[in-house]
Amino acid sequence: MSLPLFSFIFAMWVLIIIGGGLMVVFIGPLSFSGDLDPLINSGAKVLIAMILIFIWVLALLKIKNWIFRKIVNP
Repeated sequence: MSLPLFSFIFAMWVLIIIGGGLMVVFIGPLSFSGDLDPLINSGAKVLIAMILIFIWVLALLKIKNWIFRKIVNP
């Protein structure tokens, strides 16, 4: 019973590390060309980051449901 729980925790940490790395590598240096206000540029970065966080949370929910469904219904 503890193996699925530990695998969920491991998957959660892997997604957190990958998500943080993606944000630092791709979103951090991202800059939109043109004469945009720095506030709009930062707002666009925040929007992209929030979308990625939403996708990561949905992925974790799917993994959690899949693992705990296996525990309840062996």
